[in-house]
Amino acid sequence: MLSTAHQADVVIVGAGLAGLSAAHQLTGAGVSVMVLEAAGEVGGRMSTEHLDGFRLDRIGQLLSTSYPELTRTPGLDGLAVSAFAPGVLVHSAGRHYRAGVPRSARGALATARALASAPRGGPRGVPRSTARGAATPLGGALDQARLGASLARLAATPVERLLARPELPIGTALQTRGLPARTLDGFVRPLLSALLCDPDLTTSSRCADLALRGFARGRLCVPSGGASVLPELLAAALPPGTVRSGVKVTAVATTAVTTADHGVIGCRSLLLATDARAASELLPGLRVPPFHPVTVVHHTAPASPLAEPALLLDADGGGPVAHTAVMSEVDPARAPGGRTLISSTVLGPPPPDLEASVLAHLGRLYGTSTADWELLAVRHTPDAVPAMPAPHDVRRPVRLLAGLYVCGDHRDTSTVQGALYSGRRAAHALLTDLGLRPATPTHTAMSPAA
Repeated sequence: MLSTAHQADVVIVGAGLAGLSAAHQLTGAGVSVMVLEAAGEVGGRMSTEHLDGFRLDRIGQLLSTSYPELTRTPGLDGLAVSAFAPGVLVHSAGRHYRAGVPRSARGALATARALASAPRGGPRGVPRSTARGAATPLGGALDQARLGASLARLAATPVERLLARPELPIGTALQTRGLPARTLDGFVRPLLSALLCDPDLTTSSRCADLALRGFARGRLCVPSGGASVLPELLAAALPPGTVRSGVKVTAVATTAVTTADHGVIGCRSLLLATDARAASELLPGLRVPPFHPVTVVHHTAPASPLAEPALLLDADGGGPVAHTAVMSEVDPARAPGGRTLISSTVLGPPPPDLEASVLAHLGRLYGTSTADWELLAVRHTPDAVPAMPAPHDVRRPVRLLAGLYVCGDHRDTSTVQGALYSGRRAAHALLTDLGLRPATPTHTAMSPAA
């Protein structure tokens, strides 16, 4: 029971994914929780802007249906995801190539044999340039078979084994993976850049392997209706009054937080669940990682330039766009009826002529004129994704001392999975210190919208 000095057993500062995930773990164990959020809405960087019927994500971070926390986290029972088509489309030399659909080693070799023996023009669904083993920007038929088998093996590798591998920057480690240079440059490097938001591939090879494993085990996807749906679901499933927005915390201690306009709030334990930079301002001495900047450019067009829900990567590096998708094909709820939404991601510092260079690049990627495309919004986020350079601890401590804890994607991996799992870890450490047992996790099935 709380003493009169306590207004909650635990105060959580920050209503992003990590803080909301932790709140569910704590309330499920019978602990009273107060989540304080400085902004007017929950979600942090997982935000979605509503503009004339369009739903425009701020960062557009990619998810995978293989993320365990999407089905383990209480409150996400009603989460629907919109999946991209299997694998990805790669643009190179003016053509699109399907790549990255995981297969077993036996299935991959069977595909290679079918390609090698196919009649002129190739089997249905295979670009003509891949017939009879001809080389593509991804390599020849046997190279693609090796890639499929490699992804299949990675999908079956336990996480613990991946984390025990020698650690290098992934850009360096790829040279030792036994894949041809064409396959690496034509598929693996652009895919990893998209998954990690890291165009220079300085990320730890262990973190990159985790990202590739997730890709190989599931489908790339986004929350149906926009990124903000995910934190909104989490917040709505908490007990009424748990989340309080518009409350700015100015100082923290293990037994109280001081706010700008709402006085001092007492507690038994404090969990700091803000982004890394805000956390270091409240607790000087916390490490602030470097960040990958992300710029998302949203357009609408009179007609869809790609009639499938595919993620399109650029293997040629011929412009600022790292990846793009017709989001209204992936998730129709993101555009008003009869309208098209194209969302494109620029990684790293944006060029000075961003709008013009992006539009010109999209014309080449989609193979169409963009003269009548309309710019909806440009969203640049300098601190979009915490960097994970080697060496990187994917399980950074969440318990600073008894009564003081910290969580966020900067304590695990810089993904939605990492943020949710970090909140779970912090809550479990806190409950252990209180002498309580976490609630038994329940597994739910996501509802795929596509």
